[in-house]
Amino acid sequence: MVNLLEQAAPFSNTIWSRLWANPSSRWGFYCLAPILLLAWLGPFISGHSYETLHLAYKNMPPSTTFWFGTDELGRDLFTRTWIGGRISLLIGLLAACIDLGVGLVWGSLAGFYGGRVDECLMRGADILYSIPYLLVATLFGVILGPGMFSIILAITLTGWITMARLVRGQILLLKEMDYVSAARALGASSPRILAYHILPNAKGPILITLTLTIPAAIFAEAFLSFLGLGIQAPVASWGTMTNEGLSALQFYPWRLFYPAFFMTLTLLGFQLISEGLKAIFDHQEDLHFYG
Repeated sequence: MVNLLEQAAPFSNTIWSRLWANPSSRWGFYCLAPILLLAWLGPFISGHSYETLHLAYKNMPPSTTFWFGTDELGRDLFTRTWIGGRISLLIGLLAACIDLGVGLVWGSLAGFYGGRVDECLMRGADILYSIPYLLVATLFGVILGPGMFSIILAITLTGWITMARLVRGQILLLKEMDYVSAARALGASSPRILAYHILPNAKGPILITLTLTIPAAIFAEAFLSFLGLGIQAPVASWGTMTNEGLSALQFYPWRLFYPAFFMTLTLLGFQLISEGLKAIFDHQEDLHFYG
């Protein structure tokens, strides 16, 4: 049998070049690159702290001193925007990683072993999925207090179910392929078949779903923070800044514009990358490596 890894390696080396060659994903990288760079460096280059009050300069429009203007307490919006970007991106990435890990394990066990294992695991997932999302977020906010930890718990409690269902469906399809039967006939163990022959061939749909999970988690954090169930002052996130800026939209529109614009650009960037991945993996020859 031809080693799966020997065939998968060249594809792994070319996927990035194919992704860059795709116009949609390339524009996604163009959207995300400056945001990631400014989320890292922005708070250091403004010369202002995100929590320092300048009451004499409250609600100032953008200027050479305050590049994005100030809020009702005179805090620098440029610094707060990129501190908020750090928080929102961190929550999105952590939630996506948790969803990926739990979804891979849950869906793999359900799809590969089938029968009662599949029935028990997926019915448990259905029960969790039936719990109202906003009720879960509110409950965690009351018990644990609003903040990053409760937001991540609320987002990931049911967020992994979509990934688990996807992985289960892919495994149900792939475990009937001839190369899996050949690996089993040659004495490969179930964990090895799953890890080396099935999951690598399901990487396309998994990666596409992962790139959509990150913006979904960012939007969920913004929604919860907008409702007051998320990040609390003086720490900022794009959701809390949007909530604060909405009430001042008529007179101080810049307070809403910057966090809303960069959050929208981030969501668009991930969506475009997802479209690029979908275009790559839509070809059947890119989805499977036969042993």
